[in-house]
Amino acid sequence: MGELIRFENVGKIYKTGDIIYEALHDVCLTINEGEMVVILGPSGAGKSTLLNMLGGLDAATSGKIIFGEKEVTALNDRELGKFRSEDVGIIFQFYNLIPTLTAMENVGLMKELGIDIMDPLEALSLVGLEDRKNNFPSQMSGGQQQRVSIARAIAKKPRLLLCDEPTGALDTNTGKEVLNLLQAQSRVHNRTVVMVTHNSLFAEIADKVIYVKNGTVTDIVTNENPKDAEEIVW
Repeated sequence: MGELIRFENVGKIYKTGDIIYEALHDVCLTINEGEMVVILGPSGAGKSTLLNMLGGLDAATSGKIIFGEKEVTALNDRELGKFRSEDVGIIFQFYNLIPTLTAMENVGLMKELGIDIMDPLEALSLVGLEDRKNNFPSQMSGGQQQRVSIARAIAKKPRLLLCDEPTGALDTNTGKEVLNLLQAQSRVHNRTVVMVTHNSLFAEIADKVIYVKNGTVTDIVTNENPKDAEEIVW
């Protein structure tokens, strides 16, 4: 597995009027192609800021971010938009589906925006929902809606899949199904999957665990024998 992402002394400062808030400082890390990575830490530790910077959604105030051959911190707005649309897929805690569109239309929406994606039905079949293609979000369970959002994210064949508390709104069994799907993206499809969570049990399924506290990375642990998602008990 070759290196996909590198952070070199990355920092992020937010300014609101006279108030300065240092969300991240001195972050150094590497993430490899095809790895499943879990970012763990308490609320307010900087996990979401780190996730946003991994996906080019937030700019670094200091330091350098490398993604493959690109230096993300040197990209202009147009190049950054291209990077986000082509290389990054994002899965949120609360699905972010458009209620007036069917599952198939939600997945195919990016095609309307001019982004090259796989056939929406193929993406739905990868998450086991081809038979719900004509259902609206209100006609699906929370787990099914989350699977649609995964299908939407993987439809553009991103190199990096970012997940922000993807099981946070789901019950245990449905959460396991979603974790299983995400793990398969790494193991079967060789996509790099990075998941932010406060659930320390999820560290058991990760190839690498990045611990964040007080705005910086305090430890990085490589897991030689990650568990299968269905083995987790929580």
